[in-house]
Amino acid sequence: MFQRLFKSRCVASAVGCLVTLLGGATAAGQSVGLPAPRLLTTMPMGGQAGTTVEVTITGQSLDTAEALLFSHPEITAKQKRQDNGERVANQFVIQISEDCQPGVYDARVMTGMGLSTARAFSVSKHPEVTQSEACTTVQTAMPIAVGSIVNGTLVDRSINHYAIEASKGQRILIDCASKGIDSKMNPVVAVADASGSDLIVERRGGVIDFTIPASGRYLIKVHDLTFKGGPYYFYRLAVMPWDGQGTPPRMPSTHHVASFSWPPPGLAAGAAKPEAEPNDSLAESQPIELPCDIEGRFFPAADVDSFEFTAQKGETWWVEVASERLGHPTDPVAIVQQIRDDGTLVDVAELTDIPSPVKRSSNGYSYDGPPYNAGSSDINGKVEIPEDGKYRIRLSDLFGGTRTDPTNRYRLIVRQAAPDFSLVGWALHMGLRNGDRNALSKPMALRRGAVMPLEVVVVRRDGFDGEIELTMENLPEGVTATGLKIAAGATRGIVLVAADPNAPRGLTFASLSGRATIDGEQVVRDCRLASMKWPVPNAKAEIPDPRLVDQIPVSVNEVETAGLSIDVAEDKVWEVQQGQTLRLPLTLTRRSEFSGTSMSLKTFGAGFERNAAFDFSLADDQTQAVIDLAKLKPAPGDYTIAFYGGAVAKYRSGDAKPKDIVDIYVSQPIQIRVVPAKVNTP
Repeated sequence: MFQRLFKSRCVASAVGCLVTLLGGATAAGQSVGLPAPRLLTTMPMGGQAGTTVEVTITGQSLDTAEALLFSHPEITAKQKRQDNGERVANQFVIQISEDCQPGVYDARVMTGMGLSTARAFSVSKHPEVTQSEACTTVQTAMPIAVGSIVNGTLVDRSINHYAIEASKGQRILIDCASKGIDSKMNPVVAVADASGSDLIVERRGGVIDFTIPASGRYLIKVHDLTFKGGPYYFYRLAVMPWDGQGTPPRMPSTHHVASFSWPPPGLAAGAAKPEAEPNDSLAESQPIELPCDIEGRFFPAADVDSFEFTAQKGETWWVEVASERLGHPTDPVAIVQQIRDDGTLVDVAELTDIPSPVKRSSNGYSYDGPPYNAGSSDINGKVEIPEDGKYRIRLSDLFGGTRTDPTNRYRLIVRQAAPDFSLVGWALHMGLRNGDRNALSKPMALRRGAVMPLEVVVVRRDGFDGEIELTMENLPEGVTATGLKIAAGATRGIVLVAADPNAPRGLTFASLSGRATIDGEQVVRDCRLASMKWPVPNAKAEIPDPRLVDQIPVSVNEVETAGLSIDVAEDKVWEVQQGQTLRLPLTLTRRSEFSGTSMSLKTFGAGFERNAAFDFSLADDQTQAVIDLAKLKPAPGDYTIAFYGGAVAKYRSGDAKPKDIVDIYVSQPIQIRVVPAKVNTP
């Protein structure tokens, strides 16, 4: 039955280069964004491969939860039932296959309103337990075994205590996963003696490597940095024996948005060569040949790694370093220096951050830009060799003097130009004039008749500057994705995902990709999707925290229809000459009451964003959009545009009293062809 409900067909469409933020007047006390299903917690938030786990979920708009879905096929779930066969609300029995590899996967809930946002669910190969009672004192410490994982939550203004028995000389690793599994917790972990006196404390999210000084009982204490607690302050605490060989293993985690641009296409899974310590000074520089692929560590504190090579005048090399994009709190800096015959050094290039391809929010909110950072503190820069001779790359962590963590790895690539690109997208966020700077996590759970804009940005690699055609495929029946291209030299665009007013209920996992011509060949690159970990209704009190998600789910619900649809009166390509004025008749279909009397519309579309905003009455069934091409001066060619704006709707849920909710409304895409102006001849 479930499979039949969500069977759908593939739809492939071109999508395009459209971007900006919403500006709409609101009044105090209004909610922002129509309700959407959001999965907030699972308890436990993980399990051991080869076991069955009972999970309880919480969230928003999950009243009609039907199924719990995972991004890994080896994790399946069935709703828990009582002995009489009745379903137990918001409880599921999860089966984790023995073949499921350790890692963090996305869990989502299917509801009558569509598929929810994602929440991290972890899989391990170790025995796991779930904290069932408060363990906030030394006397109530929860006994756990070395070699196990605890799924726990914090009590506000308290410290959780766990007790282990260990032998003298035994070496253990203690790792607490929190931010990397979507928790709001900033973990502080301590190892204490049996009385509770701290022996070692980790406050920055690192792993504790502890050798037992004497056989007996020890306590592991866990709390938030500011002693916050509650169901959103959850964690997975791993206490593992370790032989001290290699780099200490860490708990798996989700990926930061910046990591979408790593690795470069075609890069081998492992580096060709490791760094060879000691290599800190000029005299100890590690000799290398270009091109090269090296793996190393920013360890110990203040570590500087030096690599020496020979190059010829006129050569151009591209240097890329990944460390932050590997999940580490690092900020690589590379200085390329010429080594002259007398031993003096001349700086050739200093390579630092990969800038964000779009202006991001200046304060972590979504008021003056998206609260997503697609840039990185990693490196991707060009080095031009001025003379024949010897050179060195001096690689360090900008703030490495304050941290000594053996797990902080890096990958150094030096190559000749390999032009390419990477794409990431997210649901367009709103910036509201009254200062209510919202960053709501937005699943693509479409109401019929709704149009949802996705913002797509590109990081260009090694000088690639060409146009990129975006394509979204495998959409539910009745859903289309439309647009143009990311123009040559541009860094962002908008994909408009639209559900027909008569679209049936459906769910698919779509693919979003970009196609470009590089050196005469067609190149296709997948686009990753990012989302907020938590809905943030008031970003003045909480900074939005985004991450990449595993899949691109698109669902259509049967429960509600969009409150307003804006369509062009005639579905055709609207042809207009350069310098003329285009008048587009728009039809309005209202399915909701609105608190205001009018609405202002702006324009999406490359070359058309400067079109003047225009108002229309929310009581009318028709309006007209006027586009002055003499002012905009677009070049001849085909364009896709759309109109968007915010309005306050009277939203009713069930029998509840209607309340004001401000939401974004986007028109169906409109095709325009600009042709050269006719030349009058005598």
